[in-house]
Amino acid sequence: MIFEDTPAVIGHRGYGAGAPVPPGAGPAVAENTLPSLFAAVGAGLSWVEIDVTRTADDDLVLRHDPTVPDGGHVVDLPATASGLPRLQEVFAELPADVAVDVDVKTVLDDAVDEPSRRTGALLLPVLKREARRRRLLVTSFDPSLLVFLREELPGVPLGLLTWLRFPLWHAVPAAAGLDLQAVAVHTGSCGFEHPDTRLRPLERCVDVAHKAGLDVIAWCPTAERAPAYAAAGFDAMVVNDIPGVLAAVR
Repeated sequence: MIFEDTPAVIGHRGYGAGAPVPPGAGPAVAENTLPSLFAAVGAGLSWVEIDVTRTADDDLVLRHDPTVPDGGHVVDLPATASGLPRLQEVFAELPADVAVDVDVKTVLDDAVDEPSRRTGALLLPVLKREARRRRLLVTSFDPSLLVFLREELPGVPLGLLTWLRFPLWHAVPAAAGLDLQAVAVHTGSCGFEHPDTRLRPLERCVDVAHKAGLDVIAWCPTAERAPAYAAAGFDAMVVNDIPGVLAAVR
């Protein structure tokens, strides 16, 4: 099991993507930044999620989208020019007792660049060092990256992220077949927002995943829906409304 207390609540990109600022916390903070991560920890979380991608000078920065706000692509910019937080600096500043779900965003150039320059190869030594001092989970939409890390990073749990409305009857066997430790599905795949008569009951899907040795993570349930995911046996939720979800499930 990856999570000690379930369902674990994980701050999406820190304090949440587009989340309101808690009362008295000062001005809004940008997602995927240290202030956002510290805000999540201050709200009572022991797990946070960050997005990581690579730059033109083979550095790693925190960014969900492939572009920066002015429209340039992150992979075409040096880290300093991107204005984005560097992964190694974030790890250095974040207390070691804060666990991190590293959501790796591979880039188009990974298909053709030298293997040593690809996102996984650049990330591997950073994760190896960091795994010695904090709990990590690595998730990605890219199965090839997860297979690469599975061979090179034993002991660090890996999870397959699936797209919106990606059927659980594909997601669970795919993650199990890749010999991963988790499957992370969007709420749109679970039948609440988009009912689908072909779906198995959510509890059945989670039970099969657990029997296959997988933790099951939902992203991003609302506070209203969070109790249903907890009741279905989900092990963790990556959320935007941290106070609301915490109040709903604890």
